[in-house]
Amino acid sequence: MEESKDKSALDKTSDSELLERYRKGEESAFREIVNRYKNSLYAFLRRFISQQDVVEDVFQETFLQLYSSRDSFDMDRPLRPWLFTIAANKAKDALRKIQRQATMSMGTMADAGDVSMDEVVNILTSYETTPEDEVSRDETSVRVRRIIAEMPDNLREILLLAYFEQFSYKHMAEILSIPIGTVKSRLHTAVAHFMKKWKAADRGDNNT
Repeated sequence: MEESKDKSALDKTSDSELLERYRKGEESAFREIVNRYKNSLYAFLRRFISQQDVVEDVFQETFLQLYSSRDSFDMDRPLRPWLFTIAANKAKDALRKIQRQATMSMGTMADAGDVSMDEVVNILTSYETTPEDEVSRDETSVRVRRIIAEMPDNLREILLLAYFEQFSYKHMAEILSIPIGTVKSRLHTAVAHFMKKWKAADRGDNNT
């Protein structure tokens, strides 16, 4: 009964309060942070990395770094962007080890001027974390998953942060350590790339 009361109290505690309590040695505060962010972080990593075992490793390493960094964490920074910064950096490190570096000339990207943002959002909403058997039956979701998986790392990353995690330009700039202007141009490029591949897949389907 007492444990249930403690859990209820932790549910209503802010991130900064939880971190402060964890820094003072309260392990239950750390467990609450993990419970609060494990689902969204795991979903982000699953979309970013195609290999399940690598997802598991990066997921564990992210929270391990949080666990070991309690004394150095800047309490003035919001926790969620910082946590995703760790995950994104570790995911990129893992990808460098398991796949050849994707190269792309930004000059060859399609112009996104005629792309409807509503159209992009409608397409991307089909790319949700769903049971694999459901995904396999959903042609649109499978196609979205494939296109995103094949995108260059820097474009896939910013698309996931913007559309699925819904970070602001400011927080994406912090997570990726790039200027806000670069965030906007890279997101524009990512959307253009996605739509180019999407429309090419449509043409391919129509020709079959």
